Amino acid sequence: MEYLKTGKIKREEPHHEAAISKQTGFPSPATHYLEPSIDLNKELTQHKDATFYVRVSGNAWSQFSMRHKDVLIIDRALIPKVGNLVLVVQEGSFKVIRIPVTSSGGSFVVWGIITYIIHCTS
Repeated sequence: MEYLKTGKIKREEPHHEAAISKQTGFPSPATHYLEPSIDLNKELTQHKDATFYVRVSGNAWSQFSMRHKDVLIIDRALIPKVGNLVLVVQEGSFKVIRIPVTSSGGSFVVWGIITYIIHCTS
């Protein structure tokens, strides 16, 4: 009986190994381009297919340290817990709230959990 493995096809991980240049003479000023760049998708996301990026417009959420042009990384696969900062749909519009200990507030639907806030410096 032949067994076939099924599942999502993954890209092969790059096997980069830093090494000392084997050239003689003056080293090239471009040698730093040989190093791999940081992939923020790999570093900041847990669930690639359920992660979304939202750019903040205005300063309405400044009480959560979110300013104009900041980028929110939102993971929809995580389960909300008390104290999480979340993006919710309330009364037909998006709002940012912190999950309360008690559900005494108004009704809302959790759209996703904010995992990172990337601040814009300009």
